[in-house]
Amino acid sequence: MKKILVIEDELNIYELIKFNLETHGFEVAGVQDGGIAIDKILNILPDLIILDLMLPGKDGISICREIRANSIISYIPIIMLTAKSEEFDKVLGLEIGADDYITKPFGVKELCARVKAVLRRTEILLSKEDEAIFIGDLHIEPKAFEVYQNEKKLTLTLKEYELLVFLAKHRGQVLTRDQLLDQIWGFDYYGETRTVDVHIRYLRKKIEEQSGDGRKYIETVRGVGYRFIEK
Repeated sequence: MKKILVIEDELNIYELIKFNLETHGFEVAGVQDGGIAIDKILNILPDLIILDLMLPGKDGISICREIRANSIISYIPIIMLTAKSEEFDKVLGLEIGADDYITKPFGVKELCARVKAVLRRTEILLSKEDEAIFIGDLHIEPKAFEVYQNEKKLTLTLKEYELLVFLAKHRGQVLTRDQLLDQIWGFDYYGETRTVDVHIRYLRKKIEEQSGDGRKYIETVRGVGYRFIEK
């Protein structure tokens, strides 16, 4: 049974989400105060987090950033909840590590469908990647969801990890931004290619700055996309 943590301060919305997700076979826990959200996440290690944007104690953006910066929980997928009256930049949400977002008021069928879709994408990633990948000083262990460089473990977010694995498995090929967007974020994000560039920049910084020989792994193909360089 998949565990879902709902971080939402409005009790009626939390109860609505909890009832419907439990009806669909999920185990649901909740927290109403953003200030204790990280402790709760570390305690239960959920399979997915539904995170409200506006919370007492600490807002959803700050919590999302903390999750992605913590190597213990950075892999957990996040769906952000926002009210239509709140200003929320879709690209910003993706840049800080959200996997999806949905606006209030929302239909419970849509929410459940999005939860299942995000979990399915994560499961497909994990089930397909079972053999270790060695390229240069990089060592990717898909079963453990870990990446090492010069035997030092790197801290990557889920999206950075997915990008690295997809690029590495298609090394030498030029991949367009739309291809990467479709594979890593899904069809809902067509046109939001800026988030691909941002994640590539973060990924480059993490793997290329750690390279002992100054090697460049990811090449920008101007006007098209990116290519992972094997040698």
